[in-house]
This record gives sequence, C-alpha cells and structure tokens, in this order.
Amino acid sequence: MALTFPDIERLFEERGGEQYSGEPVTQLEHALQTAALGEAEGASDELVTAALLHDLGHLLHDFGETPSLRGVDDVHQYRALPFLRGLFADAVLDAIKLHVDAKRYLCTTRPDYFASLSADSKRSLALQGGIFSAQQAEAFIGQPGAEGAVRLRIWDDLAKDANKITPPLAHYLARAQRCALRSGLAA
Repeated sequence: MALTFPDIERLFEERGGEQYSGEPVTQLEHALQTAALGEAEGASDELVTAALLHDLGHLLHDFGETPSLRGVDDVHQYRALPFLRGLFADAVLDAIKLHVDAKRYLCTTRPDYFASLSADSKRSLALQGGIFSAQQAEAFIGQPGAEGAVRLRIWDDLAKDANKITPPLAHYLARAQRCALRSGLAA
C-alpha cells in the first residue's frame, strides 16, 4: 500500500524524534538537514524530495537504536520503496534506492571520503557490502539516478549538525507534492 502525504507527515511526527543512529541529531532533523542542503544547492524538487525521504525506511520498522552496533544492516534504502511507489516517479525512488551504494562508490572514487565518515557510517558500510571495486563503481555510476544519489549522499553525510536550523517539514512536503504523481495525490 502506498503512503499518502498525511501518512508521511504522521511517520515523522511519531518517529522523527528518535535518535538518528549514532549521530547527534534526530531522524527528522537529519531528513530536514539533508533536504535543506539539496535545496541550497539548487536541486530539483525530485532530488530534494529524495533527500527528505532517503531514510524513511528507518521509520517503517523498529530494529532498535543503532542496529549497526549489533551487526544488522536494516536495508532501509529498499524498505520505503514499495510504500513510495505510486506516489513518486523513479527520479525520486532511484536516488533513495541508490544512496547507500553511493557511499560505497564515493569511498572508491574520492580518496579522502572514507576518513570523513562517522563511526556509524563506517560500521554500516561494512554491513552494506564495503567499498566498491573499480568495476563496481563504474557499473554503479552508469545506472539511472546514480549521479543524483551521489549528490544526496554527500548531503546525507553533512546532515548531522545538532545546531542547524532548517525550514519545517511542511516546506519540504510542499516541494514533494509538486513532484508527486497525480495518481498518488488522489490517495
């Protein structure tokens, strides 16, 4: 069953105050900061929406706090897709789906990237398959949505500032509604 905009808002209301695994921000703060970074860079409504919703999969299940400490990969990048399909086009879904592999790609293509990752991000990287080989990185970047996912990933890594002020959720949900599929708006 596809989520509606009220469902998404309710998820953030109910679970957005939870700590973002191993980081000094909540799930909602992280989502808003990621979207704000995309918006500041002039990203499209689709990519800003993907930035807002990239970790929605964490809110759709409960593996407890910091599952990577227990050796659990929660595959959150895939978990939200069935709920968002029908509401958004592939331009949104692909960036969400690929943002984890974008981390693996950036570790291969940017020599200093791995060192910049937080401890939890390094733990989850190992659980998510580790750093790509050169061949895997080349195959990854050739996929539809991969370049957007790389941009999203960079914002994702920066969106962990406990003191950052952002526009409210309603601001980004309005942007999301501009790129929603018409069939999803009727739901």
